[in-house]
Amino acid sequence: MGKRRGGRELLRSLSKKQKKHLREFGEEHPFYDKVSGRPEETQICELSDDSDKSSKESDSETEVEQVSGYHKLLATLKTSPESESEEEEDESESEEAEESEAEMDSEGSQETGEAEEGKEETNDVPEEEEATDTAEQMLSQEQADGTDTPCDPRHGVIEEFTDVKHESEFSLETNFMEEESGDCNADRRDSSSSQALPEDPFKQHMDKELEEKEIEKISALPKTSSPSQWPRLGQVVFSSPLEKQKTFKADKEVDVTQLHLHKPLESTWPKVNKQFLSAADKPTDSSFTPLQRELFCIMNSYRDLFYPERNALTNGEEIRHAYCLHALNHVLKANAQVLSNNARRRDRKPGTDTDDHRDQGLTRPKVLMIVPFRECALRIVHVFISLLEVNDKKKIDVSNKKRFKGEYGSDPEEKPPNLKRPEDYEAVFAGNIDDHFRIGVAILQKSMRLYAPFYSSDIIIASPLGIRTVIGAEGEKKRDFDFLSSIEILIIDQADIYLMQNWEHVLHLMKHINLLPLDSHGVDFSRVRMLNLNNWSKYYRQTLLFSALQDPQINSVFNKHCFNYMGQVAIRNVPLTGSISHVVVQLPHVFRRLEADSVTSVIDGRFQFFIDKVLPEYRDAIMSHTLIYVPSYFDYVRLRNYFKKEDLNFTHICEYTKKAAVCRARRFFLKGEKQFLLFTERSHFYKRYTIKGIRNLIFYELPTYSHFYSEICNMLKATDSGVDATWTCTVLYSKYDAQKLAAVVGIDRTAQMLQSKKNVHLFVTGEND
Repeated sequence: MGKRRGGRELLRSLSKKQKKHLREFGEEHPFYDKVSGRPEETQICELSDDSDKSSKESDSETEVEQVSGYHKLLATLKTSPESESEEEEDESESEEAEESEAEMDSEGSQETGEAEEGKEETNDVPEEEEATDTAEQMLSQEQADGTDTPCDPRHGVIEEFTDVKHESEFSLETNFMEEESGDCNADRRDSSSSQALPEDPFKQHMDKELEEKEIEKISALPKTSSPSQWPRLGQVVFSSPLEKQKTFKADKEVDVTQLHLHKPLESTWPKVNKQFLSAADKPTDSSFTPLQRELFCIMNSYRDLFYPERNALTNGEEIRHAYCLHALNHVLKANAQVLSNNARRRDRKPGTDTDDHRDQGLTRPKVLMIVPFRECALRIVHVFISLLEVNDKKKIDVSNKKRFKGEYGSDPEEKPPNLKRPEDYEAVFAGNIDDHFRIGVAILQKSMRLYAPFYSSDIIIASPLGIRTVIGAEGEKKRDFDFLSSIEILIIDQADIYLMQNWEHVLHLMKHINLLPLDSHGVDFSRVRMLNLNNWSKYYRQTLLFSALQDPQINSVFNKHCFNYMGQVAIRNVPLTGSISHVVVQLPHVFRRLEADSVTSVIDGRFQFFIDKVLPEYRDAIMSHTLIYVPSYFDYVRLRNYFKKEDLNFTHICEYTKKAAVCRARRFFLKGEKQFLLFTERSHFYKRYTIKGIRNLIFYELPTYSHFYSEICNMLKATDSGVDATWTCTVLYSKYDAQKLAAVVGIDRTAQMLQSKKNVHLFVTGEND
């Protein structure tokens, strides 16, 4: 009872504002584990100190600079320090690894452990309350009145500040194009070569003036689609709300000089991308891989793109380099246009009309990049620096780089536990995996400024949680989303991970992007494009969405929140063979179909179908050691409450369960003291524990990641009792689970299963069938 009273006392101590903040932002990040200690195959990006010409000056300024009231408004909320519970978790992690190996060898130690755990069980509280208390502690500290705190390199407390020394250097309004950069006559060069080469896609896209009739068509009319087959991407679907646009093919060979890249990028891109080129690619194309060539062809056309086949092990870094090239090329062209027009305005004669110099948005940020972890932001900045450095002699000046390396790099002194994890897990969770961050990047000529205030930034790199805490919720005083008003390129990378974090943050962002700002923020309206003044920014915004899977929620964002007048391109390849072919144990699979009238009724229909028809078959004691895999946390809570109400013999593990309780639940389930184990998908995503003792497996719903199906099924081989003849596997599905079902059993079997209303029995022999 001590824990319960402590949690309630903490809840009473929270202010109304802190309680409201807790309700708005939900939950604590469930993962603070350290990844495997074996050498990582993924690249660790390190920024060289040679290019930081003013690192000592800029780093010393960050310690003494004054934060204005305006930037306090945008200041990042402080992340909570490590609590005592986290220290206990670190200790119990090593204990868990030892106990899991010793529990089946030493009977005496097991009995002793059970006696101690029996005492702990009486004082245990529901994981949901424990998780709520933990989240309340973290969020209440983050909401501490926006006070400034010292920078913690480990937890990455972010301070928005005004870099007085570099403010004038990175100001677009007070700078002009450098003569030696070779781009001062960019407009003349483009116009002189327009007869030989097509028009620059950047100018063609941004200079297009839509009419109100076209805007009405985009908002009201359905999109017309036309499929096409590409060599590397496969099935490519083009769609447009306007007249049917012609599909195009990716060139087999790409000449960098014909891509209209900004001048420095033409020479740096082949060098930066050299690491991904194989010997087979070099004879035909010296700068792009086949995948990058086709993706960049779509990106450079300024169409929206949805690519659902991103893989952290294979093509993740290739894709990151491709969209970094596109984003940096866009920013450099936009800034070069502004600087060139600055010189023209300076040299113009009095009384000359300057309306043709509309080259800006209502706010300066042009590119928003949403990534899940700090390690991703570190790698993006590393790519930017590599693309801007022409050679070893011409290093760019990166301000505040030392601070960035401290906050976004991983601590080499932290030794990860010696636990075995799959390769995809280690690739996703490599480096600094903090998911609460945001950073502004200003790029001008030969310099880069990290930690630039948002309204002085060209690119904003943030996590969904980091951007959500700035946007805030309705009714809060300290909230701001004006800096999102003129975003021209939105890049959402690894969108599937946000399904495991909090998808509401992504939806909240999409509702507040490209809205009219509430303040002018000192903009020169004579330089603002008419598309921004007409509040048509969202019709010009290009959205690049990358994911490891196709999911209805991700598809919904791409279909309902993307209005690009240039149209959309989606990759729609269907899996021919599913992940069931990777199950190595001989296991009978029974797919039981439930009927539902609508998507909203599936939730209640699945629960009723489970308790009426599935659960009674497993109540008998002979059906012990039954693991129930539950993808949704809300379904998990519902099942847990029902099991408690019916007084069933069960235990449960979710993403909020402390490590000591996880060890206890795994041991009870292995020894058969608990008949059922409720197991959430997010717990498997963040922990990847091997659950031993499974004899009967129930998938309450098909897993979000298709390879989780084979991973869970293959856990049955971890049991050494030799009772494989009694193994069973039951899967619940409906007609609305077509995408997930195809990823598990393949497209052919999915079509047969959806047409038939009978239960489907499959038997996997351990081979690819």
